[in-house]
Amino acid sequence: MTLSIRNQLPGTVTEVHAGRVMATVKVRLDGGPPLLAAITREAAEQLSLAPGRPVHALVKSTEVAVAARQAEGLSIRNRFPGTVTEVRPGEVMASVRIATAAGELTAVITRDAVADLGLFAGSEVIALIKATEVSLAAP
Repeated sequence: MTLSIRNQLPGTVTEVHAGRVMATVKVRLDGGPPLLAAITREAAEQLSLAPGRPVHALVKSTEVAVAARQAEGLSIRNRFPGTVTEVRPGEVMASVRIATAAGELTAVITRDAVADLGLFAGSEVIALIKATEVSLAAP
């Protein structure tokens, strides 16, 4: 299956905490850093998620936020420091590629945000991903 989702990060489940409706799943990405996903309990059961299970974390590029410096006081669990490798501006939005320890991430943000943050190839940034915006796929 081919997906349109740009950010596909391979990893291994290290923890699963199931609640009545939702489950949090911690994944050790092949690049090393941990990632937290919040998915339905039903999905976690259907995927047979348990420690040691290989998975791919999937994140749409429109769900990756970019910070130009360390952001304090945010509820966002997934924070990946990295370096901008490319900024591809469009008429309204821009595609920003970021090299991180987790692998390359693509963020689609407004051109105004690119200008406000002063982003260019070589900029040090932090890619931010809410746990609820991470989908998991298992082989």
